[in-house]
Order: sequence, then C-alpha cells, then structure tokens
Amino acid sequence: MSITKLGLDLQRLPAPLPIWRAQLGLEAWADKGRQIAALGGRLISLWGREAGERSRGQPVTQIACAAYGLQDGLLYLEAPLAAGQALPDLSSTFPFAGRMQRGLQDLLGLPTAGAHDSRPWLDHGLWGDGPPPLLRTAATHETAATTAAAAATAAALPRHYPFIRVEGEGVHEVAVGPVHAGIIEPGHFRFSVVGEKVLRLEQQLGYTHKGVERRFGELAPLDAYRLAGRVSGDSTVAFGWAYCMALESAWGAVIPLRAAWLRALLLERERVANHLGDLGSLGNDAGLGFGLVQFSRLREQWQRLSKQVFGHRLLMDVIVPGGVSVDPSAPLLALLSAQCEAMAREVQTLRAVYDAHAGLQDRFLGTGRVTPALAAQLGLTGLAGRASSQARDLRCDHDWLPYDSLDISMATQRSGDVAARVAIRFDELLESMRLLRALCRQLPDGPVHQELIQPAATSTTATAARTGMGWVEGWRGEVLVGLQLSADGRIQRCHCHDPSWQNWPVLEHAVIGNILPDFPLINKSFNLSYAGHDL
Repeated sequence: MSITKLGLDLQRLPAPLPIWRAQLGLEAWADKGRQIAALGGRLISLWGREAGERSRGQPVTQIACAAYGLQDGLLYLEAPLAAGQALPDLSSTFPFAGRMQRGLQDLLGLPTAGAHDSRPWLDHGLWGDGPPPLLRTAATHETAATTAAAAATAAALPRHYPFIRVEGEGVHEVAVGPVHAGIIEPGHFRFSVVGEKVLRLEQQLGYTHKGVERRFGELAPLDAYRLAGRVSGDSTVAFGWAYCMALESAWGAVIPLRAAWLRALLLERERVANHLGDLGSLGNDAGLGFGLVQFSRLREQWQRLSKQVFGHRLLMDVIVPGGVSVDPSAPLLALLSAQCEAMAREVQTLRAVYDAHAGLQDRFLGTGRVTPALAAQLGLTGLAGRASSQARDLRCDHDWLPYDSLDISMATQRSGDVAARVAIRFDELLESMRLLRALCRQLPDGPVHQELIQPAATSTTATAARTGMGWVEGWRGEVLVGLQLSADGRIQRCHCHDPSWQNWPVLEHAVIGNILPDFPLINKSFNLSYAGHDL
C-alpha cells in the first residue's frame, strides 16, 4: 500500500471510501508532497484553518491542510503553524497549488515561503483593510467605522492586477470580461496575440467570491448541507453528497443501503444533465445550431422528470445527512429507467450526426489540445483529464458502494483536444444511462434515511474536535469537502473544493497556438465552474 510507505502515523476515518488522516511537522510539508508525487499521488486540495492549541510546547495559530489522492485512497494531512511561520511552497511539485496558496494568503493571511507568484488571487482590493475574512477576528470587526469604509470601498474600482506582459513585434493584448454576453459568470481573460494566434492567456477570477466558507461556521452541522448544495449549482448532488459524507464520517454514522444506492442514482442523473447541456452548447459554438436544439430538448425532458420524481429540476436538497429525502416508488423508478432506454437511442443517433459532420469535426479535431504529458504535469483532472489519458475515476478506482457492484467502464481518450472531450461526454452519457437502469432495477429495499445524532463526549473525546472528509466523483471531476467540528459540535471549518481549481490553469495552456475565435469552443469543452472556485 503506497500510503504506508510515507512513514506517517495514520488514522483511518470512517467513510465509504478509503480515507486516512495524519499530522506532520511543518518542516516535512514540502518533502512529503514530493514523496507523494514520486509515488504517483496527486494534490487534490490545499486549505487552512485557525487553531487554538499547542504543538511541541509552542502556541499554534493556524493549521495547514492538504488532501492527496493516491492509488489506495485519500490522505488528509495537517501541519501546525506558529505565529509568523510561512507555509513551504508546493507549486514546484504541484503547479496548480500556486493559486491555492495565493487564496490562503487572501482568506487567512497565511503566506507561502519561496512562492514564485504572490499576487492576490481572490481579493481584488475591495475587501477593505480589516483582517482576512476567515480569521475569527474578522467576525467581530464589523464596527460602524468599518461598515462606512466598506460602503466607500463598494464604490471603488478593483486594484490594478499586474498581468504578465508578452513583448515582441506585432504582439497586442485582447481583454475579455469580466462581464460576458449571456448569463455566463464573470471572469477576466487577458490574451496576448499575434494576428489571431494566441501566444498567452492569463486569467483573473474571484469575481464571484461570496463568503461561503465563512458562512458555514454560522450554520448547524445538520443544516449546512443546503449551503454545500449551492456551492456550484450544476454540481449540487456532488457537493451535497460530499458534505453529508464528511458529516457522517465525523460522527461515525452509516447510512442505509437503499439510501446509498439512491445517492448514486442522483449523481448519475446530474452527470447526464450536464453532459446533455454541454454537447448542445459545443455543437452551437462550432456552428451547428441543430445540436443545441436537440440536446436542449433532451435536457429539458430529463430535468422535467427529475422534478416529477425528486421535487427539483437540479435535484437540490434531496441528499440529506443520514440518507436521502425522497424514496421513489416502483412506478417512478420504471419511468426513470424507461427514459434512459429511450434517450440512449436518441443520443446514439445524435452522436452519429456529430461524428459525420465535416464542419463540426474540422472545428473539434486538434483544437485546444492538452497532451497526456502536459496533463500529468499540470494535474488535469476529471473528464478533461480522462480526455488526455489521465485514467482516474473514483467510481472505478475504489470500492465505493454501490459502484463496486456495477462493473463501470471508464471512458478515456488520448488526443486531449475538443474532439476528445466531446467523445468522453458521449461515452459517459451512455454509460451513466446504463448505470441508471441497473440502479433502478437492483435498488435494494429498506429505509432511505437514518437520523444522525452527535456522538456524546467521553472522557477521552471531551476536548477533541472531530474531522470528516467527503470525496465524490462529480460530473466535472473530484469534489472534496473537509469538515472540522468543535468538541461542542459546531462547524469550525468547512472547506469545499471544486476540480475547476486544478483545471483553470490548464485552460491557459490549452489555448496557446490556437486562434482567438476558437477560445469559446475550447473554454466550453472544459466547462469549468466560476462559482465553485470563488467561494
């Protein structure tokens, strides 16, 4: 087992997936990251929290947290930091960690030693002069003076962001956003181009920062699943399940078997809904309006049945702590299964249209390519990673109920271009519909919810905080929720991670060498989340 090779004092967390926790000294932080990378592991998320404890006789002010994915499970590491200490840099081993480290500086005031990029990432200079928002002192900083200062700040412009300039004859910049056409969320894209050829893209995100992670600390653990389900509306099932898994893990609860199967059914319906929408949009962006019309029709039918069976078109608030809130009857399960069978035939017909359309394939093939080597180097994950030979999918990689009994086929491609990301969506659509039929047919009997009760404190746990982790393969990639509960049951820290954190930086590389008009198509083929990134 690769995790045991790390020489850590491991604690297995109670969870449906293999998850271990360990603590280490800050001096081993970067070395352990390099060791994990050498074992084929990947960094999933990096965050921090405040602490009021002591380590080796020294006062600890903050805890650095990291989650790594290895072949045999998830490893959650904590390292204490005393006042004035900086976090060792991980970006030389895991390049996308640089943005997370910049986020830690903005949210917790936690600096990174030796980082090559220390520009603010989430803070655009409009948060005022108070303490970082995730510090406890920030909650008591709302005085009349700061309220007035915040009102003045609201009328100000964001601070200047020092984009990296590309110099040379004929090079000019094209600034796109943060306000876009249609209903797309805000994000700024700065292109350096010669003619129409893109030499460099640099992003600036953070415009939709909403204070979600601080809000979690104001909610009761049994209520916060509703906020988790609104982190990113297109992934409400994945985040809702990950939060509930984390809470159930922290409290040592086991949900009923039927509830676990229904959660998988909901997750696959969410996957199908998003793939249907993306395939229509990708056809439209390449000039095939017929594709948009047909896939929009299918997606609308899909969501109407979700509303009929589960009470919500996007399936919000159906996954709850302890199970699920809806138990569909046998006739409704038959409707779900029949829809999958009928829609799979339509999807196969539309796939033949896409594959045979010369104009569409001309736009898809070779566009926005990410080679397998670059994908591995930059940590590309989820469906975009699988399109570049990164064969990872939690549903296949680990014994995860009920997926361990469904014989899932993982979709992968090698070319890493728009065409490959389209093919992955078609393959996953058909596989999810097959899984849904199996889930409806084999759904076990029994209850769908078990009341969760906070464990009573004992002589050994009276002062101990509880940690839980949730890890789910959402339609976009790995969704993670790290939950820290105080001894009296309050949420000290709830960190939600969307796989867009890994994939936004890769998009900057995918567009290099392409023409500027192809960027909307490349961008849509990734379809990354702004809301899930800008918490």
